[in-house]
Order: sequence, then C-alpha cells, then structure tokens
Amino acid sequence: MSSTWYSDDIPPRPPVGARGAVVAILRGALLLTLIVAGLLVLLFLRLLERPVFGSKRPVTPWITQGVCRTALLILGIRYRITGQPIVSSGALVANHSSWLDIFALNAATRLYFVSKLEVAGWPGIGWLARATGTVFVVRDRKEAHHQVKLFEDRLREGHKLLFFPEGTSTDGLQVLPFKPTLFAAFFGKEFDGMKLQAVTLNYAAPEGRDQRFYGWWGDMDMGPHLWSVLGTLKQGSIEVVFHPPVVRTGYADRKVMAKELETQVRDALTAKP
Repeated sequence: MSSTWYSDDIPPRPPVGARGAVVAILRGALLLTLIVAGLLVLLFLRLLERPVFGSKRPVTPWITQGVCRTALLILGIRYRITGQPIVSSGALVANHSSWLDIFALNAATRLYFVSKLEVAGWPGIGWLARATGTVFVVRDRKEAHHQVKLFEDRLREGHKLLFFPEGTSTDGLQVLPFKPTLFAAFFGKEFDGMKLQAVTLNYAAPEGRDQRFYGWWGDMDMGPHLWSVLGTLKQGSIEVVFHPPVVRTGYADRKVMAKELETQVRDALTAKP
C-alpha cells in the first residue's frame, strides 16, 4: 500500500508568460550546467578521496553544499537558517514538501539523505543521489532489520544522515505522523550518546501566489512544477529551522522519540492550515 499523500484541492499552476519563459530557459540552462559541472568535480575528487578515506567523505560534501547554495541563487529563492545544525555524526529528521527540500537542506549543512530505493533508478536524479552518498532504503517493515543495519554502518563512519519520517511529501502546510520504523537504528548501545535533530522547512510562496506554490505531492508531474518555479520572476523564500538536538538515551523507545521530534517540527511550521 502506497504511503503517498494526496489532496483533493490542488492549486492550478500559474501560467508562465513570455518573459517568464525566457527566465525559465536561462535558469534551467544555468542549473543544468551547474549540476553537471558540480557532478564532474565531485566524481573527480571522489577518485582521490576514496582510496584514502574509503566510505568517509571529508571533501566531496562541500561540493554538494556549494552547488545547492548556488542553485538557490540561480532560482532566486531566498533562504535563511534559524538555529544551529549538529556538526557531529548523527541524524536529522525533517518535514517533506518539495524537490526543493534537497537544495535547501544541502545548502544549510553537509549531510547524506536517506531515500526510497525507487529514486536510485530515476534518470539523472538517481545518478546524482548515488554520487552524493544517498542511503537507499525499502519502506517495508519486513526490511526493517536490513535498513537498521544500513543506518548503523553509515553512522559508524561518522556520517550525518537525514530522512523524512513522514514517508511522503505534502503541500507544505502540515506535518504527517512520523513513522517510527527507521528510528530503531538509533537504539543500539553503541549510539547511546548520539544526537538527533528535528528540522522544519518553512516555505513562503511568491507574493500573490497560493501558499502551497512550492509543494509537490501526490501525482503531480515534475515537468510543469519545475517549469512554473523556474519561470517565476520574483520568488518566495525558504526558512530552515534547526531545533535543539536531543540524545537517544532520553527516550524510552523509538515511538516516543518519533512523536516528540514530530511535534517539534509541527510546532515550528509557519504555514498551518
């Protein structure tokens, strides 16, 4: 059964006029050039990095962060950071509203995403995800033990992982219940002192646009959504809110932890229905 979130009230995409179309083409060309150039630099540095550091990546995450910060500049979307991200290995959990989450979170801190396995097979996006060290998981309770092992291996390498516990994206106005399954990885004794941090993504739509403008959910096609964002002359903004980190030993079980972090994310969401 799919966990995809749907809404009966989907706002129409605003038309992109002639000027907007020119801007969209220019932005798209610059973004594509940036991403391809960044990927080539990352792969080259990874050839040098891997023999020395193995699965640890002390250099290449800086390339990903620089590319994502530049991408937001090209799009014209303002972003600001509230709070401080953890600097040690650990885990971040965030609400999920859009493909733009990837740019906003990578721009704010160096991390590794946890994504559903299907993304690995997506043309273009899958290649980028693999190159940047994404952890791919199968969202199935029968695979829970295997997913936990994947998380544990990456945490031992000192990686900072980020996952979306809702399991799907929404319109950006709400936070769905956090699924506690993947939190099991953080309850091994060797991770007693490990930090977890909740992150809230607040999107502000461009002036005069529906407040769900940046949301991408359900069966929405990527093409029209991307074109609409690229062709918007005056963009909105994204706020990335880093909540105070918590330590795993402060929670009786994964369900209690998931619920508290969910509450933190929800309480800081600016656009509430």
